[in-house]
Amino acid sequence: MDDAAIRFWNEEGVDKTFSHPVNGDWLREHLAPGSRVLEYGCGYGRVAAVLHEQGYQVVGVDVAGAMLEKARRVCPAVDFLQIGPAADVPFTDDAFDAAFLFGVLTCIPGDEDQRAVLAELRRVVRPGGLLYISVYRLQTDKRNLDRYARFEKQYETYGVFETSNGVTFRHHSREWIDTLVAGWEPLAETDFQVTTMNGHPAAAFQWLGRKPLDS
Repeated sequence: MDDAAIRFWNEEGVDKTFSHPVNGDWLREHLAPGSRVLEYGCGYGRVAAVLHEQGYQVVGVDVAGAMLEKARRVCPAVDFLQIGPAADVPFTDDAFDAAFLFGVLTCIPGDEDQRAVLAELRRVVRPGGLLYISVYRLQTDKRNLDRYARFEKQYETYGVFETSNGVTFRHHSREWIDTLVAGWEPLAETDFQVTTMNGHPAAAFQWLGRKPLDS
């Protein structure tokens, strides 16, 4: 994540509202109460607070200090840690029973940077543990199609775009998500509609998978 993005999340993003839902049925079926969960890119702690209320041991990490300050107010019982812009997290291998990645890939436009995050999460999730991803799909409305086309040549990726304040975001094809989660065992997936942080309706996608026991 570059300096412009970190500045955005510390200054403007801290006042935004996120709305990707946590699927309680998935958790009840696949993740035992008391499990240790890492939320990568936890923002202001909305998802971490939900997980804590449901009895999970949660650690949230984020690059934006202002977001973490708000997260500690939202859910003071959860540990929130600031990390650097690289994908690395300060945890040992197999430290968690699950990792959550909610809306975060939207803020990481580059292929290799996304792969680095997924590799790091795979490292810290134990064999048999879970990965839960929630992302924005490629949209079909004219506003998004226009900006995908405008920035495709510059970023060499369809779905990457800049906003008026110079921050770069990415919407995703299902094929690309399948590439990122290769090597995980799929358990569940769903399409849904969500409201973006700027109040626009958007198509989104959630995926739940398990790290193979022989990993």
